[in-house]
Amino acid sequence: MSVKIVANAKHVLLSRNLAQYQRNPLLYSTYRGIFDFTPITKTRREFTQKKLVGYSMHQLYSVVADVEKYNTFVPFCKKSFVYDRKPGSLKADLIIGFPPLNESYTSNVKLIVPTLVKAECVDGRLFNYLLTAWQFSPGLKDIQQSCVIDFMVSFEFKSLLHSQLSNLFFDQLVKQMEYAFIQEAEQRFGPPAIKSHVLVSNKS
Repeated sequence: MSVKIVANAKHVLLSRNLAQYQRNPLLYSTYRGIFDFTPITKTRREFTQKKLVGYSMHQLYSVVADVEKYNTFVPFCKKSFVYDRKPGSLKADLIIGFPPLNESYTSNVKLIVPTLVKAECVDGRLFNYLLTAWQFSPGLKDIQQSCVIDFMVSFEFKSLLHSQLSNLFFDQLVKQMEYAFIQEAEQRFGPPAIKSHVLVSNKS
């Protein structure tokens, strides 16, 4: 009986916390205000999501910031080479491959421990524009191993054909990419403290 009461109490507490987070807007508005001054076009795709997860800010930051190992767990990333590493930033050459594409590009990555990883494509034949950003903020007060992720990806292919293909597989690709980082965190740190909860999700 006591176990059931404790479980119900935790459920009520989690529900109240989720409601509080869902009232907060996506931090993507911060990304666009600070990092991105380019207009949204018809061929650009964007996805933003706020999620409560059972890993700490430092744990998830360490996974997302580990760019040189992307080729071992990020879908379709064949190679990842990091260079020009400085305090708070690095450059990376990445090769992505999924039929019929196999292209390389260079990203400038901004790092703020343990709150932000932002990567922007600066050189490549595949994209006119590519920006990904992960922002981490504290999770539940009574569960130390938890945090809230604000994840955003925005991209535009140079080729109209590639843009049309991305329209067909956009949802699947983005979900696979986001899930890969959570799965890698589980490989490194073990099972999550709580089940993940999507708080807000938008796409365009």
